[in-house]
Amino acid sequence: MRLKPAALLVLAAMNFMVAHAADMPATSTPAPVVAPQSAAPVKASSVEGITEYRLANGLRVLLAPDASKPTTTVNVTYLVGNRHEKYGETGMAHLLEHLVFKGTPNLPGKTIVQEFAKRGMEFNGTTYYDRTNYFEVFAANDENLDWALKMEADRMVNSNIWRSDLDSEMTVVRNEMEGGENSPMRMFMQKTTAAAFQWHNYGKSTIGARSDVENVNIEHLQAFYRNFYQPDNAVLIVTGKFDEARVLDQVGRYFGSIARPARALEPEWTVEPTQDGPREVTVKRVGDTGIVGAIYHTPAGSDPAYAAVTLLANILGDTPNGRLYKGLVKSKKAAAAGAGDFALHDPGYLLAFAQLAKGQSNDDARKQMLNVLEGFRKEPVTEAELNRAKTAVLNGYEKLMDDPAQFGIELSEKIALGDWRLLFLDRDRIAAVTVADVQRAAETYLVESNRTFGQFVPTDKPVRAEIPARKDVAKMVEGYTGKAAVAAGEDFDPSHANIDARTERFTLESGAKVALLAKKTRGNTVSGSIALHMGDEKSLFGKGYTAQATASLLTHGAGKLSRQQIADKLDELKATLNISPSGAGGVLVSFETKRDKLGAVLALLKDVLRAPTFPEAELDEYKTGQLAAIDANRHQPQAMASNAMSRHAAGTRYKKGDVRYVESFDEQVAAIKSLKLADVKAFHQQFYGANHADIALVGDFDSHEVKQSLKAVAGDWKAKQAYAYIPTPFEPIKGEALTLESPDKAQAFYIAYSPLQVRDDHADAPALKIANRVLGGGALKSRLADRLRQKEGISYGAGSFLSLDSDEPSSSLGMYAIYAPQNLGVLQTSVKEELARFVSEGITEQELEEAKSGILQTSKLARTEDGSLAGALVSQLHRNRTMAVSAAQEARLKALSVADVNAVIRKYLDPQHFLHVYAGDFAGAAKKTEGAVK
Repeated sequence: MRLKPAALLVLAAMNFMVAHAADMPATSTPAPVVAPQSAAPVKASSVEGITEYRLANGLRVLLAPDASKPTTTVNVTYLVGNRHEKYGETGMAHLLEHLVFKGTPNLPGKTIVQEFAKRGMEFNGTTYYDRTNYFEVFAANDENLDWALKMEADRMVNSNIWRSDLDSEMTVVRNEMEGGENSPMRMFMQKTTAAAFQWHNYGKSTIGARSDVENVNIEHLQAFYRNFYQPDNAVLIVTGKFDEARVLDQVGRYFGSIARPARALEPEWTVEPTQDGPREVTVKRVGDTGIVGAIYHTPAGSDPAYAAVTLLANILGDTPNGRLYKGLVKSKKAAAAGAGDFALHDPGYLLAFAQLAKGQSNDDARKQMLNVLEGFRKEPVTEAELNRAKTAVLNGYEKLMDDPAQFGIELSEKIALGDWRLLFLDRDRIAAVTVADVQRAAETYLVESNRTFGQFVPTDKPVRAEIPARKDVAKMVEGYTGKAAVAAGEDFDPSHANIDARTERFTLESGAKVALLAKKTRGNTVSGSIALHMGDEKSLFGKGYTAQATASLLTHGAGKLSRQQIADKLDELKATLNISPSGAGGVLVSFETKRDKLGAVLALLKDVLRAPTFPEAELDEYKTGQLAAIDANRHQPQAMASNAMSRHAAGTRYKKGDVRYVESFDEQVAAIKSLKLADVKAFHQQFYGANHADIALVGDFDSHEVKQSLKAVAGDWKAKQAYAYIPTPFEPIKGEALTLESPDKAQAFYIAYSPLQVRDDHADAPALKIANRVLGGGALKSRLADRLRQKEGISYGAGSFLSLDSDEPSSSLGMYAIYAPQNLGVLQTSVKEELARFVSEGITEQELEEAKSGILQTSKLARTEDGSLAGALVSQLHRNRTMAVSAAQEARLKALSVADVNAVIRKYLDPQHFLHVYAGDFAGAAKKTEGAVK
């Protein structure tokens, strides 16, 4: 697989706050400022539908209007990350990311997070090497947008950076650190990166050193905030549906009134010297799977030569076409392999890694990996490899341009490199890269002396890679105009009534039910979803893992195409395709493509679903990967607790072999090992067909053409085995607690659940949704989060979940939390008290209104996402429903009173009927406590 760096290294802070009314220390006096000359934004440049404006105080503003989806994204990027932290102050940028959610004099206490919840906004803050950003995605309306802009302007310079808030948040940050320590991949990356960068801050984790974070000087943190959180060090981005003139006026009023600071930001002087020999590092921790990898220094992300590095990483890391995959996974020396390039402000790096299953040798994997990475002189880059990589990367750019929300967020990364226009410039550079360029990059950077694998090894004649200095980005982008902006879609109304009115429903000859919703979309995209239902309780007995393997292997070869050719075809068609097992023997298919490619995608899908070839080597590879994943989960607290809870919920009602039976880890291993190719082929031949299929398409397509294509795919396709729904009846439980030991894990996991005898269309279901939202489903603003994170400061993540069954009255409500094992007692007491208080006292009027608003706006937001909407239509087809059912449920929710909700809480939530599961290193924590006492 090709890594996305941000997904691996950015420790995204889940932000919410508990602020004190009056706690401002005398040291928080604002820095001297210079009055702005003008508040009106001035147009600076425009590229492909994005226009940059500048304010006199230095703020840069990017506007990218697009009315095709009724959502708006507001993103503020500050040019400060852990690259800017001084010695002894690591983690400051990340700490500020937490504290900026603690309020301002104008937005005291929990105001900001309460407003987020009430407005149903998706929000986050993230800290990375070169930047910190905050963003909100919400249903487009003037009031939401006005509030978001005003709030971001306020907390830019008026945030309460108080000692008391820092103290209350400290345990939460520690809890976040412990989460990273639980992950073998994160620890591998952290230690290897630290060895690769001896002087530059890129070698330090964004979350910081524990000692620095725990001993941070509040005055220094306040000074850090005043220095970097200023308009001349920030970029405001607004994308999606909005009135451009109105936004410019709001920006002028809210941000233009902020004075430009008198201070000048100091440049960073540290430059990582050329590496003069290979290095090695070894991490030894409890675990079940090995990881080997290598880091190579590369130029800055803005360097013209960096496009070749991006394509080199794709050529190495792609699955199933990448050299690492072919060299390590295909040869059975590793269970998984990949690579990723880290484009940064200063010279960054390329990472390659391999995950090993039990029995696979680290030495063999290391030798083969280095042969691949440093073997480009013997096996040069081919034209086919380059074209495949270009197609994949450029398709990624095109897909990004089609999504206003993600497009706005991605701009943060290019801003951090030096200028937002690099997003387009890099795309053009990638299109122009030649085989010689990639070959040159491989021979220059993938050399022994530039490698960090572990320990340092001296050599008589080192070969050094000279990393070029960072170029002047302003000169690179000067006069750049880009290409034509992506065509926008229609202004679609996502109301239930309009969706039903625009949706055409019919049944194919095979029995497959179809829903088509045609509309103009940005980039002419179309999303599809297909659900295949098959088998019954008797025919599926003993075939659960065979069904999963069959679904997972459909894209590993079909018709006349190999797995690699299928992947190439999808890239050629600018399509994404995901096929996964679903429910008891079923299959769920989701895909996205363009209007002019839809017919070809459906033709390919016909081969994939109806004529898979099931190569034996692919089954062997699948089994190896599954076994490695099971072994990786054996000692992970979250996996252990979740498996124990599921097994307890199933109880002894079902025999081993029943698709409702839940296997232990050992039973899972035995089931995977026993898989046979003949059984997989027989399962497909007997069970697959479209006579009980549900199909939905949403987006830009011709209805007549689609109908003809669907007839070819599923019109005459029927399964030999009959289908019948397999029930999972309601089963009450006795309240009890399970404790599982997970040695040498710094973070513990808690999960609990209670069964509910209701269906999703029951009269009490809307009240249960409100109850869940208030208890913990509101994530960062909820009873559980307030108690465990805000008051006790022991959990980075805590909440509740509600699973409402759509087929029968057998639902459940649960709770979860991550925490340090030494805080088990505090966790147990807090959860017990909060649950008891929730049942006895119920919710308040304010909680009711905020929950209603959050649920309704979140639901509306989901209906604006074409892929999500296609999935919803498929679910409705299966149950003979329409959007009118959802509309009626929301109407009942709107009409609920506090008394209604509290009555339902008392009716269903009995604290004595919860199963509580705790997994963690409790014995180790007890020993540490005993040692500390002694």
